[in-house]
Amino acid sequence: MGTMLILFGAVLLLVLVNVPIAVALGIVATIAMISSHGFDTVANIAIVTYNGATNFPLLAIPLFILAGAIMNASGISQRLVALASALFGWIRGALAHVSIGASLFFAEISGSAVADVAALGSILIPSMKNRGYPAPLAAACMSSAATLAVIIPPSIPMILYGVMADASVVQLFVAGIVPGLIGGLGLMGMAYYFARRYNLPREAAFSGKRLWETFVEAKWALLLPMIILGGIFGGIVTATEGAALAVVAALFIGLVIYRELDLKHLREAIMEGGSQTAVVMLMVATSALLGNYLTEIAAPQALAAKVSELTSNKYFILALLNVLFLFLGMFLHSAAAIILVVPVVMPLVLAAGIDPVHFGLIVTINLGIGQQTPPVASVLMIASSIAKCSVWDVTRVNIYFIGVLFTVLMLVTYVPITGMGLVEYFYR
Repeated sequence: MGTMLILFGAVLLLVLVNVPIAVALGIVATIAMISSHGFDTVANIAIVTYNGATNFPLLAIPLFILAGAIMNASGISQRLVALASALFGWIRGALAHVSIGASLFFAEISGSAVADVAALGSILIPSMKNRGYPAPLAAACMSSAATLAVIIPPSIPMILYGVMADASVVQLFVAGIVPGLIGGLGLMGMAYYFARRYNLPREAAFSGKRLWETFVEAKWALLLPMIILGGIFGGIVTATEGAALAVVAALFIGLVIYRELDLKHLREAIMEGGSQTAVVMLMVATSALLGNYLTEIAAPQALAAKVSELTSNKYFILALLNVLFLFLGMFLHSAAAIILVVPVVMPLVLAAGIDPVHFGLIVTINLGIGQQTPPVASVLMIASSIAKCSVWDVTRVNIYFIGVLFTVLMLVTYVPITGMGLVEYFYR
């Protein structure tokens, strides 16, 4: 246990002094391996890192990232915003509801909260500010809504968790559907509270004609997740094959249907997808070194034994793990937290009788909240930058929206049927 705390402390210390997370993992793991086994172990480092990054399901991550980048460049974001506006424009504080509704749609395509807030926030945050919304409210609403992208399938953190915990990615996707919808409705309720408080405007009376027109314009964007997720849930394709299908479909829609994707935008999408993928995959590769060392010294089993001595109540253990991941989410990106911690705590999770899929959903929501809580708060930072507003001013408003997400977390944790009901119905 002491060795494990020293290793994690060393990684966090390096991260806090701005060493890239992947590099920090590699440095700490290499020093630990050499200290234990001598320089003869150096020859194994390349093999361990290569094997860690060549797990087949991980291929879904770069493919979904690339598909989302292509869709951003294909005019899909604008069409989803127009459809959401037709659906929710008649409600007081309409643009806040449009932000949440558009995020629900976009979440089924990108799987990334960062992609969601970058694509939709650049459109909706300035629009909200122009309509008299306080800048902190506009940023907070868009930022928290973007978190739905990691709960509703396809979710990149869920794919990563599935690989690290050897859990079914498809079942994780199914488990996220109901909590994602509950979160969306809860965020809309909070947005309506602020709309009444600030007397925010409606955008337009409901029009069936406008709704139909925007639906027809966005039908290809809506058909895409139906095909991909239908194929995955129906067992026709795996999550990885579904991600490849998403790339092909995105290219077809952008080039043939909407004709807004040219070579320049395609090149930018590929570069964006490649750079995001490189960051994640390098962390996966270097974390394999640390994971290999921790396995050799039986650290996960030692942790499980220590906690088991404290309590065998799985709900108390879940409370401890919730606190751990909420804390880590403040300092680590979701990919880093999953890669670093999940392999260590899985023996404890299994020993306590906690379903790995249930725990994966809990981890995902925890780290989604972490994207909203400074000092790291990657999604909140982007939203605040677009709104040209202080992160702390946004956080003072965002705490209410975070409260909604925390409520969803508690529901998922202590009323398991919230997330696991559909999994039990379809797969067990």
